Parts: sequence; structure tokens; C-alpha cells
Amino acid sequence: MGRGRQKAKATKQARDIKYYSPNTDYSALQKELGGSTRRAPSHYSEIPAEPDYSAYEDKYADQFDDDDDVNSRRIG
Repeated sequence: MGRGRQKAKATKQARDIKYYSPNTDYSALQKELGGSTRRAPSHYSEIPAEPDYSAYEDKYADQFDDDDDVNSRRIG
């Protein structure tokens, strides 16, 4: 008989939590989300996202043959 009371209590608690709507203080929320207007300078802003490799792009291209005839090579 105890299981029925336990289940009814759990159901009641779940319903109370589901339909509970607290009063929201929107002005306090706005202050919290607004944060401070002054930001610390970031030392990462000067570092580029990726190094510039454009100077090395075709440096050695004329020394090697094109790999157009890949199927003509034999391994083994």
C-alpha cells in the first residue's frame, strides 16, 4: 500500500515542478547579462589565424613532374 502513496507524491511533485513559474526580475537579469562595458585587451588579436604560406606556393613546382600519369607507375 505504500507504493501507491509514494507514486502519488512523486506525481504531485513532478506536476508542481512542471507548472511552476517564478516571478522573473528582468531588470536584474539585464544587469547580469549586460556585464561590464570595459574589456581587457586581448594579446591574441595580433596573431593571425593561419600562417601565410603564399611565399612558398610555387617555389619548387618546376623541379618535379606533374602526377598526371599516376596509373603508369608500377609498385613492386
